[in-house]
Amino acid sequence: MVAQTPAVTKRVTPESVLKKRKAVEKAAAERVAKDIERKKANKEKRKVIFKRAESYVKEYLTKERDEIRLAREAKANNSFYVPSEAKLAFVIRIKGINKIAPKPRKILQLLRLTKINSGTFVKLNKATLQMLQWVSPYIAWGYPNLKNVREIIYKRGFAKVNKQRIPITDNQVIENGLGSVGIICVEDLVHEIFTVGPNFKQANAFLWAFHLSNPTGGFKGKKVPHFIEGGESGNREDKINALIQKML
Repeated sequence: MVAQTPAVTKRVTPESVLKKRKAVEKAAAERVAKDIERKKANKEKRKVIFKRAESYVKEYLTKERDEIRLAREAKANNSFYVPSEAKLAFVIRIKGINKIAPKPRKILQLLRLTKINSGTFVKLNKATLQMLQWVSPYIAWGYPNLKNVREIIYKRGFAKVNKQRIPITDNQVIENGLGSVGIICVEDLVHEIFTVGPNFKQANAFLWAFHLSNPTGGFKGKKVPHFIEGGESGNREDKINALIQKML
């Protein structure tokens, strides 16, 4: 008796499964292609950022050497060299909200100094100097150097995106917010703030007000008297840099 072999049933894959499989493969291929394009674009972008950073370093060094040269020339001629007036200030709120008159309170809101130990950059002109004079008992301010401007942005910088406080984790955050004005990386942002460039207003508005710590070792004097009277408030010119280092 001849043994019968069982009939082989052919498995048919449903058309819907085939379509889904093709769609998944197509999406995966597109994702890989986009990753390759993104990596290529980022590589080109890094070259541009590096060249810009180099040009900024040369610009800072040239300015510093010019200042030294002019001071030496003035000394050699038995004269005095008066540097140009500062264009940038860093303002720190050091006093609370108790017993504040309505006008200083409004000015502090305009400066975005809503908390103690909050800080912000301010472009110095006649109007802002008058505002700082009004709120002088509640703030400490002065002229930051390049080192502190860079450290403030790198260590305490947050971006304002859709009214939300977003950490600056990479250059893409800056490019998304300020790419329209040619600022695509942190060094561009530092340069625009420090030199008070043409897009300073947009760059400063992009940065959330900085939240600083209490100064290491505390304040040395009372907060209300002016700095030149042994207190902590008011304009301390370049001495603000020491305070910033204590509060970072």
